[in-house]
Amino acid sequence: MASLVPRHIQDMDTAESLVPYWGYADRVMPCTNDPGSCEYLDVVYGAHAIGMRYMGIIWLTIGGIILVWAMTKHLGRPDSVSTSIAMDGGLRKVRHAMASFTRRYLLPDAVRVIFGRTTRFQVFTLCALTAYLTIFTFAGITTWRASTTRRTSLGPWSDRIGVIAYALTPLSILLASRESILSLLLGVPYQSFNFLHRWTGYLIFVQSALHTIGWCIIEIRLYQPQPKVGLGWIVQTYMVWGLVAMLLLTILFLLSTPWGIRMTGYETFRKLHYVLAMVYIGACWGHWAQLKCFLLPALIFWFMDRGARLIRSAFLHYHRLPCGNMGFRACESTITLFPDPEAGDLVRLDLENDQDAWPVGHHFYLTFTECSIWQSHPFTPLNAPVVRNGKVRHSYILRAKGGETKKVAQLAAKKVAAGAKPTTPVILTGPYGEQNMLDVNPSTNIICVAGGTGIAYVLPVLLELARQAISPNRRVELIWAMRHASNTAWVQEELDLLHKVSKALNLKVRLFATRDMTPGSASSNASIKGNDEKKTDSKEVGGVTTQAVGSASSSSSDEIGCDCGDATPVRKTGGADFDVERHPDLTKLVNDFVNATSSGSTTVFASGPGGMISDLRSIVAQCNDGGKVWAGEERFDVKLVCDDRLEW
Repeated sequence: MASLVPRHIQDMDTAESLVPYWGYADRVMPCTNDPGSCEYLDVVYGAHAIGMRYMGIIWLTIGGIILVWAMTKHLGRPDSVSTSIAMDGGLRKVRHAMASFTRRYLLPDAVRVIFGRTTRFQVFTLCALTAYLTIFTFAGITTWRASTTRRTSLGPWSDRIGVIAYALTPLSILLASRESILSLLLGVPYQSFNFLHRWTGYLIFVQSALHTIGWCIIEIRLYQPQPKVGLGWIVQTYMVWGLVAMLLLTILFLLSTPWGIRMTGYETFRKLHYVLAMVYIGACWGHWAQLKCFLLPALIFWFMDRGARLIRSAFLHYHRLPCGNMGFRACESTITLFPDPEAGDLVRLDLENDQDAWPVGHHFYLTFTECSIWQSHPFTPLNAPVVRNGKVRHSYILRAKGGETKKVAQLAAKKVAAGAKPTTPVILTGPYGEQNMLDVNPSTNIICVAGGTGIAYVLPVLLELARQAISPNRRVELIWAMRHASNTAWVQEELDLLHKVSKALNLKVRLFATRDMTPGSASSNASIKGNDEKKTDSKEVGGVTTQAVGSASSSSSDEIGCDCGDATPVRKTGGADFDVERHPDLTKLVNDFVNATSSGSTTVFASGPGGMISDLRSIVAQCNDGGKVWAGEERFDVKLVCDDRLEW
């Protein structure tokens, strides 16, 4: 408190009474200073009192939005027997029409060079939050300047913007939580909040910088005499902690940019982010402990998140040990290695665990204890979650490009070379994510689009449909773009199962090998001679018969795929003249699918490279029409469910 006396020109020794102010220093009453100083103190304390009320309004507004969103999300949700909007009508019809209208305009990416691969809806939410905070930054701040001194309303304004930065800290922590309360309430996966978490941090950085600059101008320029006042101010304890907090926040800001993450590596960034964020909150406490009402919830949210992760992992692995006692035991997984010197080896993990089935669309964090116990990575099980004899099978595929995944591939290769069975213990944490089939009913048409290892995200949807009652009017389609036809071996068991039920499921499979060339392509003619050009490139890969069906552009109108034959053709497009022609024409494929539906809405499940997800957002947006959905044409109600854990 002593450090605040010269700043606020109050004489605590002669105070008749002290009036407490929430989040600020107590005020001496009555004011015994000169009239100008008393007037200045009225402005300072009045602006702070109004500002704290505004912080309450901000948090009440955030809470109200969450409450209304949660009620809207769960109110009127169709049950498992609902079949159409036209039949249900009422609130569900309004919800679907509004959702279709919103998707048309807010689903595509927005200003990718600034925001990355982020939807317009998320950017709109950020802009609304920024505008709302800007209003409260200036509301209630009166323009004031003392006639005899250099005191101005810059001080109260700098305090206000600093208070807002404190108030946003628990929101930033809440948006970053993996064990997210917001996900439970809103049904939105935690990774969807990463964008708002990062940009809320940027807002805190800007506000803190403006707060620092404002008080530097006051204490180093306006207050006199200088440099005496400035030197006396900068060495005060609260000011030292303020500078430490600003330095830490600057480092956090730089490390959280795409360039910072690429420079340090994601794992280094993540660990530094945790440590620096906690030290930053401690420095903020040292700078202005009166605002601990915002810092304490932030710390509570952080420790609750970490504690919940440990508890969930403990429950997943609380099993009977070989000695007969109960305790913690990692899952033993079997490794299958698919060498790929071009793009990095592919590793498949299969394991079983005594647990409940998880909702389709969820993912787990895996820790490979033989490599490191300090890292975990998210992977989506590619199988449908089915409990058999009290256990659930997990199957994962992961590309070994670097880091932990490369260590797993090297571990498998080493064990195979030594003649040992390629196994490794795995610790699971989860599940996390979105219940992506919650809104799928018997009339919903399904189209799954995958690129490379993204097949792991869409396969569980198809396998779950295969376990459900047959819906004769539903159309189902799988589009999978891979580098080579041999990549089907990754998921041979699952493709075999889908092949068996394809006719009953009304399933059409379209496979594209973007790096393979057919014998008749122009690019391969130089190396193919004689009758080899006339042969059909057909082989058995992973239990699925694959064959070349020509090298025409993927935009061709020819039907690729088979819903009743003995083979699943793979279109080899590696011989195309342009890179874009090697990939499926998703615009045509998705529009053709939607136009061919006779009833019901459509859900597009997708996972793959960022460019593919961005394209699908624009394609799906154009397929939506809220007015036609309101008129009962469900075909224009098209939803995109994608694995968007990567924003850049």
